[in-house]
Amino acid sequence: MNTGSLDLPTPPGRRPRRTGPARRPLTQAVIVETAVRVLDAEGLDAVSMRRVAQDLGTGPASLYAHVSGKEELRELMLDHVLAEVRLPDPDPARWQEQLVELAGEIRHVYTGHRDIARVSMGLIPTGPNMLAVAEAQLALMRAGGVPPRIAGLAVDTLGMYIDADSVEDTIYTARTPPGQDPWEYFMSYFGEIQDYLRSLPSDRYPNIVSMVDELTDTSGDARFEFGLDILIRGIASYVEEPPSS
Repeated sequence: MNTGSLDLPTPPGRRPRRTGPARRPLTQAVIVETAVRVLDAEGLDAVSMRRVAQDLGTGPASLYAHVSGKEELRELMLDHVLAEVRLPDPDPARWQEQLVELAGEIRHVYTGHRDIARVSMGLIPTGPNMLAVAEAQLALMRAGGVPPRIAGLAVDTLGMYIDADSVEDTIYTARTPPGQDPWEYFMSYFGEIQDYLRSLPSDRYPNIVSMVDELTDTSGDARFEFGLDILIRGIASYVEEPPSS
């Protein structure tokens, strides 16, 4: 009779058998997914090889068979979250509008993952999703007639702008009490800033004193869109008009 499946106590001198759920095989994808969960919960500075290994129930040394170190892990995390960006099919008639929409998509993904945008700053894209985003931006500009050299420079400029705005947004969010809108919270603080600016010597700072409302009355989203508008108008100015027939 086969009795091997009976639930018997552990014999003396033997280790108890594991009865919990089987551990997921350790792969690069599992490591990156775990690191992103730490990022979302606690921010980029909390992500380390040791912390990720701890969450996976293993030692840091086991991670190095799949990831060379913290810097590669951060790049892999960035590439992982950028898979969430919806990429457009270029429409030459709407290339500027599509470029704005794509920039908003990237910013939305960045700000949805705490301070992951910090990784993008100063990083040359090499991961497949990073390259796909850059390719989409270039495709939109080329569809609109932007010369190759200008498109090549502009994709870097757009990246720096989106990175910087996203990092600033996460700084504001980190300072906001839980459950409050970051812009509304800082608008309450801006009341004090507005009073301070209005009290400045008007003979020394005439424009600041006379433009306090204009300097402080626009939301973060509107400011981001305004900056994009300036950049894209500048990019579009390099498009050569087709010769008239």
